[in-house]
Amino acid sequence: MVAKNISSVGRNGVHDFVLIRATAIIITLYTLYMVGFAAFGPDITYASWTAFFGQTSTKVFTMLALVSILIHGWIGMWQVLTDYIKPALLRGLLQLGVVALLLIYVFAGFFVLWGV
Repeated sequence: MVAKNISSVGRNGVHDFVLIRATAIIITLYTLYMVGFAAFGPDITYASWTAFFGQTSTKVFTMLALVSILIHGWIGMWQVLTDYIKPALLRGLLQLGVVALLLIYVFAGFFVLWGV
């Protein structure tokens, strides 16, 4: 019988590996999208920035990037904390803190983004 770890996002190591790679690609594409806007778009003013983030495609891509950061950070920190923090209580508290911060980032991003 295999023990399940509820603090891991994926079902197993291969699933975590694929999730990390997929989210890294999404984060990279989003970074290129933002750099492309900054480098080749109009001068960055409040009006151009608001218009850019007012587009539904930008909002959806930004939310996808935020959720990707959540998954990527969750798996990455779970692996680091599992490897290097041996006391179970401390590791659990640190994992809880990391997950709480990541969820706050996603929810804050959602409310800021869709409030434009």
